Amino acid sequence: MSKLLTIKQAAEYLNVSTDTLRKWNRSNKLIPLKTTGGHRRYQQEQLDEYIGITKNIVETSDLVVTYSRVSSCEQKQKGDLDRQSQRLSEYCAKKKFNVGYIIKDVGSGLSDTRNGFIKLINLVIDKKVSKVIIEHKDRLTRFQYNFIEKMFKSYNVEIIRIEKDNVDEQEDLVTDIISLMASFSGKVYGKRSAERRKKEKRS
Repeated sequence: MSKLLTIKQAAEYLNVSTDTLRKWNRSNKLIPLKTTGGHRRYQQEQLDEYIGITKNIVETSDLVVTYSRVSSCEQKQKGDLDRQSQRLSEYCAKKKFNVGYIIKDVGSGLSDTRNGFIKLINLVIDKKVSKVIIEHKDRLTRFQYNFIEKMFKSYNVEIIRIEKDNVDEQEDLVTDIISLMASFSGKVYGKRSAERRKKEKRS
C-alpha cells in the first residue's frame, strides 16, 4: 500500500499550504482518505500522480508548432517544403523552443480546408501549443491574416514570423491564382452543364 501522509506532510510534499489542500478537498480537486478517527491522510502515490498531471499541463502549454506550406505537389517534390520546414526547426533550435508538432502542408493559401491548416486550428483551440512558427504570413494564409492572428491571440497563442520581409514568392502566388481560377471555372462550367442536361431532359 502507498505511504500515507498527514495534511502537513502532504502540503510540504507539494509545496503548498494546508489551507490550499483543504480548498482542493472541498472542490474535489484532491481528495484525501479519512481515518476512523476522522483525520485526513494522503497517499503518496496519489500526490505523485497529481504532480505528474500538473507537469504535463505546464509542458503542453510550452509547446510550439511549426507550420510550413507550399502550393503544389511539384514544389514539394523539388524539396521546397522540406527546406522551409527545416529553416523553421533551425530557428526553434536557436531560440530553444520546445517543438511539439511539425506541420507540412500542400495547398493553396487561398483555401481554408487544407488538412494541415485544419490540424493547426485544432491545436490552437485545444490549447496544445503556445506559439505558431511560420516563415511568412502568406505561408499561413493569403487573406484574413489579421483575423487569424487575433483569433489565435484569444487562445493565448502567438504567431512568430521568422522572415518579416517576404522574398520572391511569385511562382507560389501564380499557382494560387491559377488554382483559384480553375476552381471558379469548374464551378461555372459544372453549373452550365447541369443546366444543359436539364434542358435536354425537358426536350
